[in-house]
Amino acid sequence: MKLRVKSRAKSKILSVFYRFLALALVALATIYMVQSKDRVSSFISFFASSPDQSPVPSSATLEVGFSPKGKSLNIILDGIKKAEKSIIVAAYSFTSKPISTALLDAHKRGVAVRVVADAKSNSGAYSAVTFLANQGVPVRVNSRYAIFHHKFMVIDNRHVQTGSFNYSAAAVDRNAENVLLLRDFPEIAKVYAQEWQRLWNESKEVKPNY
Repeated sequence: MKLRVKSRAKSKILSVFYRFLALALVALATIYMVQSKDRVSSFISFFASSPDQSPVPSSATLEVGFSPKGKSLNIILDGIKKAEKSIIVAAYSFTSKPISTALLDAHKRGVAVRVVADAKSNSGAYSAVTFLANQGVPVRVNSRYAIFHHKFMVIDNRHVQTGSFNYSAAAVDRNAENVLLLRDFPEIAKVYAQEWQRLWNESKEVKPNY
């Protein structure tokens, strides 16, 4: 009889505890939702748009590549080569000759190319960062974070290239990496471009050596 009483008392205590826990979680969720109202609203509106108002055009496509020895590099180079107006780049380690050369070629044909990169990873005497700066491409380096770990491009304000792939030779031949190129996703490109602009504004200009 005593065991039954203890068991019932224990059940009531657990019931009260779980109710309190549930209320606490609801309260925390409510606080988060209030503090993140704009973010949540943007998220909902983006995915809950009616079909005829979808922010993703019917022409949107995506391409995925992996490395080592996959098509990651070719996807990036193809995106750069097809740029018509602008390319903005955020880079961690930037030592890739093919990518820096492709960006320079785009610059020479009139595409507005700008690069912001990690200061510590690109502090060598001669890197892709200094190479592009010496060729007249606007370049800045960012030292405000433990690691400036971005690897993305926004092309023509419509296309986004992202993924784990560093703009380096190691990413092509030795590392296990991935690349994603989103073509004709202007809403996503806009979000990336806004963050890139914030990073650019707080970064330091790399001046040509000659």
